[in-house]
Amino acid sequence: MEKQHFFLLLLCLAIVVIHSANAQVPAVFILGDSTADTGTNNFLNDSSTPKANFPPYGIDFPHSRPTGRFSNGLNSADFLTKLLGFKRSPVPYFVIEKNTKFIKRPSFRGANFASGGSGILDITGQQMLGLPFFGYGNNASDAGKNVVTLSEQIEQFSWVCSNLTAIKGAADAETFLSKSLFFFSVGSNDLFGYYYSKSGVSREQFLSSLGQTYENHLRNIIKLGARKIGIFGIPPVGCCPSQRFFNQSGGCLEELNSLAVDFQGTINSMMGNLSSEYKDLKYSIGNAYAMTINVINNPRLFGFRESKSACCGNGAFNGGGICDSSAKLCPKRQHYLFWDMFHPTKAASKLAASTLFYGDSRFAAPINVKQLAEA
Repeated sequence: MEKQHFFLLLLCLAIVVIHSANAQVPAVFILGDSTADTGTNNFLNDSSTPKANFPPYGIDFPHSRPTGRFSNGLNSADFLTKLLGFKRSPVPYFVIEKNTKFIKRPSFRGANFASGGSGILDITGQQMLGLPFFGYGNNASDAGKNVVTLSEQIEQFSWVCSNLTAIKGAADAETFLSKSLFFFSVGSNDLFGYYYSKSGVSREQFLSSLGQTYENHLRNIIKLGARKIGIFGIPPVGCCPSQRFFNQSGGCLEELNSLAVDFQGTINSMMGNLSSEYKDLKYSIGNAYAMTINVINNPRLFGFRESKSACCGNGAFNGGGICDSSAKLCPKRQHYLFWDMFHPTKAASKLAASTLFYGDSRFAAPINVKQLAEA
């Protein structure tokens, strides 16, 4: 009964109307992959770049507009930004690069650098090993070749920093960045790449190397002025409809899930190391695995009716083909956990954002995002 009460409490948090938080932060900067991409990949011209700027993506976005979000509507980055008191998410970096007036405005609220298909490692997203479920473009063997790597995203942020310093002066720019929030949502594609490569590198070596690379990225952004960092852990990627499609039993691929669980520990150690070195660093780590597996195992307690199949796709679990105009589309999208073969629905993204923002240490540690904003 206690467990059921807990789930019901979390559901109540999730359905709270999104409203402005008391804490005010000057800006939000978002880095990562397709889970946070709000249109970055629209600016990339390679035919094999993962994109979502076509229907039925965006069917529940205002005016049913496909913006490049890998969702039927808003994603978790959008909902978190709204919970922080902003009307909408920051624009993709390429919009700012083309028109620097965005940085000069007093209302400048940050930038989104996230690129669908990217990962922690530079090689991730540049070559997806010919996996059929990455075939967003015309040539599945090159799918995801043209993405913005995490290294490049941090270089882009460095460009923003230089412009902020030129406009505000060094002292004001430093204060502005130290009070801003930085969100990282990345890592799933690295696990897919390792798992399907059948690499001879041991999982321990791989996870250690992945963690060290992630730490180096974070050190770079800390050196550029970040002091409040939110890390989204990796969900149970082995339970994505695409992975159930490839599993003869129709169940989750537990080896992939095990990698996600182990990497959560790597992230915890990584942030502990960084916070002991940078005494003014504040952070929140979201346990996306725990949050998502709870919904998969208890969908109705969270308002969902389907937690295995995608709303949009083809084949078993709608996990065998991309979401496009020829795909099967469910009639009640709010009842589905998964929108397409990899990504959550708007409803699931809202639940995730609410849990990260208000949740206790089981889901956001050592503090939640609301506390991070207030720190």
